[in-house]
Amino acid sequence: VERDVRKGVVKNIADFGAFVDLGGIDGLLHITDMSWGRISHPTDMVKIDDEIEVMVLNIDREREKIALGMKQLHEDPWLNAIPGAYQPGMVVRGKVTKITNFGVFVEIEEGVDGLIHISDLSWTKKIKHPSEFVNVGDTLEVEVLELDVEGRKLSLGHKQLEENPWDTFENVFPVGSYHEATIIKRDDRGAVVQLPYGLEAYAPGKHLRKEDGSSATLDETLTFKVIEFNRDDKRILVSHLRYLEDIQREADDQVRQEKVKERKQTAQAVKKVQTNVEKSTLGDLDVFSQLKDQLKDGGK
Repeated sequence: VERDVRKGVVKNIADFGAFVDLGGIDGLLHITDMSWGRISHPTDMVKIDDEIEVMVLNIDREREKIALGMKQLHEDPWLNAIPGAYQPGMVVRGKVTKITNFGVFVEIEEGVDGLIHISDLSWTKKIKHPSEFVNVGDTLEVEVLELDVEGRKLSLGHKQLEENPWDTFENVFPVGSYHEATIIKRDDRGAVVQLPYGLEAYAPGKHLRKEDGSSATLDETLTFKVIEFNRDDKRILVSHLRYLEDIQREADDQVRQEKVKERKQTAQAVKKVQTNVEKSTLGDLDVFSQLKDQLKDGGK
């Protein structure tokens, strides 16, 4: 009878569910009817020869099929529990149950899980796949970002538990500033370098050229110049080549300044000599005039 609760034994398991022997009659317990929460495979809930309690959901006598459910034995948490228990801004703990390319599913209570999008895992780390950051079974502290009861979706965040460091980084790594950094990833197009405070930046290939003409290699530590800082996209571009160009420009400026200083000193010395010559000449003329006067007096 539909809605009847029966006990049965798990006889076979497939990717889409489990077949349960109800006492000479088999019924299908579909994976979507095992739990109100998200599960990856039926084996997350049952094993062969397990004795379980199920509810009869549907009986198709013509096709001789019986649909069974487990989650129907418990109240749907999305109806009453979740709307009042979880609100944006709340901080809760949960267990990582599934990892995908786009994020991490975290169960915060039995039958209730939420998604941490890959972009909400860390402020500073450039994560290509969430498995670089967490593993299935890990316990994480998360913040509730958004609750969609109708869509049965709970958006969670992990990085939101910490202050956004990019507010500070903007002042620490302004465009034009110099910083020592170590190359931690390298390919033909460029390199990822690690700046102070664990922050990562990118250096395009042409900006990795060193003073001797060679290109910087993995694990090498050099001084880089910040050539772009994008707070919104959390992107920093750096260049070792631009740093070298600045150093050379400063050296050229210093040489020019020294030459200008030398020219000024030479001009001052020449002027002093000319002044002395002029004074000496005037003095000689004065003596010569006196001599002429004396000669005139003697002649008389």
